[in-house]
Formats: sequence, C-alpha cells, structure tokens
Amino acid sequence: MNKITHVDATSVDDAVAKLAGGSAAPIAGGTDLITTLKGMCTPTPPAKLVNLKTISGLKYIKEEGGMLKIGALTTLTEIAKSSVVNSKYTVLAQAAKAVGSPELRNAGTIAGNICQKPRCPYFRNEHNAFNCLRKNSSGLCYALTDYNVKHSIFGAAGGCVDGCPSDVAPALVALKAKIKTSKQTIDAADFFAVNGENMTVLDADEIVTEIQVPELASGTKSAYKKFAFRKSIDFPLVSCAAVISASDASIVLGGVYPIPRRATAAETAIKGKTIDDANATAAGDEAAKGSAALGQNKYKIQIAKVMTKRAILACK
Repeated sequence: MNKITHVDATSVDDAVAKLAGGSAAPIAGGTDLITTLKGMCTPTPPAKLVNLKTISGLKYIKEEGGMLKIGALTTLTEIAKSSVVNSKYTVLAQAAKAVGSPELRNAGTIAGNICQKPRCPYFRNEHNAFNCLRKNSSGLCYALTDYNVKHSIFGAAGGCVDGCPSDVAPALVALKAKIKTSKQTIDAADFFAVNGENMTVLDADEIVTEIQVPELASGTKSAYKKFAFRKSIDFPLVSCAAVISASDASIVLGGVYPIPRRATAAETAIKGKTIDDANATAAGDEAAKGSAALGQNKYKIQIAKVMTKRAILACK
C-alpha cells in the first residue's frame, strides 16, 4: 500500500479544510475505502485520510420537524435495529440489514454505503491493471465487450455499465429522501451520478452530514428485496425498493444500472391498484421494459421482474 497520512477532524468545517487541495479522502468505517487502497486499484490514491469518526454529533436517529433524521456516522447495524426505522421506514431497515456481514454493518456507516466506489472488477482490479474510463476519461469500459455478468441491463451512464453496489441508495431514492452535505441539501434522486471514480455528485472537499427522510403518509408500506449470488457478504446484482401508499407508489431498482434506477412504468402499473399477484407481476414486467442485456447478463432481466414483484407483494 502507498504511504498515507492519517489525520483526525474535529468538526465538519475542519474536515472540509483538511480535504481541500486534493489528494485527500474522508474515512469513517473504512470498509470500502481500505480495500481499494490495499489493492492499489486507482492511479491517483489519496496521500491523506481525514478521519470523520472524531467529529461529535454525527451519529443519531431521530424524528424531528416532520422527518426522520439520520446522522452520517450512524452505522448500518444501528439503522437495521432501530425500532423507529423498522416500524415506519421498513425499506431502509431492510436495506441496511442486507449489507454485507454483521461485522461490516457494525463498522460501515450510512454515508459510506451511499458514497462507496464502483464494484466493477475492472475498476477494482489490483495495481490498476485496467485503467478504465472511471479512472481515466480516455480509457475504455472493458465490460462492454468482455466480462459483464454483474453489470447494467439498462445501458451505460457516462460510458460506464457498472451496477450500483449500494443497498441503501435505492431505498433512499424510493423514500424521496434528501442528503445534507457540508455544502448543500440535495434530493437523493439527484445525489447519485457517474462522477469519475465516484458514484455521487460530491466535490472532493464535500462530506455527507445527514440523511433526511420525509414522514410517510398513513398506511404506507415499504420493502426491500435483493438478489445476489451469495446469501451474505455480497453486493446486489438486482435489488428493488418499493414504497407504496393508497394513492402513490415509488419503485427503485439497484444493481441494474450505474446509479439507482427509478422504475416509473412499474409505479404507474401498480399505483392505486390492489396489491395482488397479477398486478404485482404486471408491474414487475413493466420494471424491466427498456432493458437490453449485455453478452453475459440476460438473466438479470427476469430477476428484475421477480424482485420488483416480491417487493410490491411485501407491501400488501
């Protein structure tokens, strides 16, 4: 591993100041970042890590001002076990519980899960063996013509066909959450993007400080369903977050596109209708409309239909 300086941040402003100037990265749980650094996967690794765990007041789960507020340093285990999140925002509790193993959830934070780097094996290959376009704008997306078993079934975003690796991200988009950062408050639907080595719109000196989820209408049900090759410690190949009320539906897919993908056709198909097997199946079919498999991932189209159906039925 390259030589790296480690410094503690005492406040959000201090963290931003320490991140300024480039060649620095924030770290909290470190479950994603450390593996990237250890494998020397990128051509420009940070020379300095700014520890966010030393910032007080960024770990909490509370209801305030008509919304659920979660501090950026709140662990996935704390979210998965929260009685408030489980009872009112079930999709988020289920998504947090679906991440990795207990050990990873104990260390990993909600901010870290939505800010992790791509999981494409070309991006993650050790010693930067494949200098792909996420790391070099003039590079290639090797997955387009080679190994693409785990990749997008809805085409490329910014030239990349990776699948969104975050379990929490689709849940937050489906919940119409907002992400508060050191610079702005932004809709979760606009937070995710193909942005060089990152999958968010964050600037290099910008950090997440809080997740804000608006209170759901009475009677709203929600669920998160995930498919992965391994039952545990695996990233979603296909996932679906569904939030459904008597008059509205929000359905978002993960793992099938470089960022969370809202299934608007599926929402229209189920909105205001009785949740039963036939209607859920029809909505699942709509969720996969517009998909186009790469050479090795056609199986994901059918799984997207099934995960959508299961998420909807779980909201019955």
